[in-house]
Order: sequence, then structure tokens, then C-alpha cells
Amino acid sequence: MISERTKDGLASARASGRKGGASYKMTHAKLRLAAAAMGKPETKVSDLCKEIGITRQTLYRYVAPDGSLRESGKKVLKKS
Repeated sequence: MISERTKDGLASARASGRKGGASYKMTHAKLRLAAAAMGKPETKVSDLCKEIGITRQTLYRYVAPDGSLRESGKKVLKKS
């Protein structure tokens, strides 16, 4: 009975336009800032992460060390 109600609730939420799950930590603006900063050799990754409010792992998931966008970063830009 609990699982049926849960499924009904999720279906109702989807029907009203909600998708569920956590939102992306990396926004369009944060991504552009990170990509520009990572392209500069004097950038300290730990300071950049503190400034943006993300972890090192999240940064490298979206931006490569040379400042180019990875696949996840490209997805964020497409949605914005």
C-alpha cells in the first residue's frame, strides 16, 4: 500500500511538471567563471572552489584543468 501511494505521488508530481532530484551545483555563471579561471596558470584550484562554493571534484567534473569544458559542462550550458 505504501509503495502504491508513493508511485501515485511521483506520477502526480511528474504530471504537474516536477522532475525531482537535486538541482545542479554548477550554474551557467559559475561555469563561465570557473572555465576562465582554470585557463590561467596562476589560479589556485582550492581558492576557486571556495569562492564558487563547490568541491574540487565538482569543478573537475565540469571543467578540465586547461579551462575547456567537459561533457557535463556542455550540458549545463545547453540548459541555460
